[in-house]
Amino acid sequence: MSAMIEIENLSVIFGEDENARYAVDDVSLCIEQGQTFGLVGESGSGKSTILRALTGLVPSICKSIRMAGQIVKTPREAGFYRRVQMVFQDPYDSLHPRQTVWAQLMEPARIHKLPDAENRGLAVLSAVGLGRVHRWRYPHQLSGGQRQRIAIARALMLEPDILLLDEPTSALDVSVQAEILNLLCDLQDQRGLTYLMVSHDLGVIAHMCQSIAVMQNGKLVEQLGVHALTHGQAQNAYTRRLLAASEAFGEEPPVTDFQEKPASTALESHVA
Repeated sequence: MSAMIEIENLSVIFGEDENARYAVDDVSLCIEQGQTFGLVGESGSGKSTILRALTGLVPSICKSIRMAGQIVKTPREAGFYRRVQMVFQDPYDSLHPRQTVWAQLMEPARIHKLPDAENRGLAVLSAVGLGRVHRWRYPHQLSGGQRQRIAIARALMLEPDILLLDEPTSALDVSVQAEILNLLCDLQDQRGLTYLMVSHDLGVIAHMCQSIAVMQNGKLVEQLGVHALTHGQAQNAYTRRLLAASEAFGEEPPVTDFQEKPASTALESHVA
């Protein structure tokens, strides 16, 4: 497979001079087409900052970034957002409280002058498991899971190749998390999407991802496959501590289908 995301020597610095702090320190990643790649680590380790740097939401220093084989320029060009979209952690914060679902689906279509916007909007609503009736509702009239489905639908409006997922289920009830994760798996199979996913939950990472990078204090300390993660074959001491902090992780095989076991079982492991 060809590389869909290539990051070489990415750094993000906040502050200046003696107050300068590396939120991300010289991180390089290569993610193959159609793969789900996980970023794990404790809060403040730089995981979400990497996603924001890729989308241009925070300034960064980088030798090069390639998405879908094309060099990413600064500032980001409009075509970049046709290929790359982001789903944020809290759907209530990422949706406009005073706009209907339909208005928020039509906004990216209007900005990018997409043809056949109405049919696209209806298609993505159906793709995320919602009906036409949801078009005219406001975010506060939806459940947390429905709001995240709308956030995913909005990201799909531009038919991207890459979704950046910033803890897309952590703000949801455990019973709803499995539904959203299954939806993301189905969408990936149907559309050939590539995911870069941030999560604290090693159970989610083991279910969704093929490869994992572990972050600590802005640095990438280890990359490993999901088989090595689930079988306790991590080499780095920090990675082993993360595994130890995830209660009972690795005592039984990871859940391969959230629908076969209760959601609470599939998602019971959390990094402290």
